[in-house]
Amino acid sequence: MSDITASTPPTGLRAVFVRFTFLHLAWVQAIVAMAGSLYFSEVMHYVPCSLCWYQRIAMYPLVAIVGVGVLRRDPKVKWYALPLSIIGMGISLFHSAMQYGLIPATACSAVESTSCTIGWLNWLGFIEIPLLSFIAFSVITLSLFLYQPPAADEA
Repeated sequence: MSDITASTPPTGLRAVFVRFTFLHLAWVQAIVAMAGSLYFSEVMHYVPCSLCWYQRIAMYPLVAIVGVGVLRRDPKVKWYALPLSIIGMGISLFHSAMQYGLIPATACSAVESTSCTIGWLNWLGFIEIPLLSFIAFSVITLSLFLYQPPAADEA
């Protein structure tokens, strides 16, 4: 019977799981968010407002950027993805605050576009699409911050 101490680094499958879980979580979250936004617009026919478009501009490239980072095991992928994720999180927070009435609706121009305050969803009485977007960007951002690439000698 071997004596395993707390300082023993994980090996084998457990090491792979610990090392890449957060990066994979960010990638899966980006895929789910992109699929959800496409479902809302293409299947449910919800017309995106201008702030929704900006959030899409931040989210859709994350699928490719984080995906390539996962496939190439790029230790610097978080530095490519974090700016988009943080920008998208800020836009979705602003959009959520507008939908909940914390920011006046005049902060978003809806000229020839859908109003940024239209509530297409109302799950549980408070969950709207911008809140779902904020949660997705938050999960991606937190996952990227927590992701620790393997040491150079391990890769």
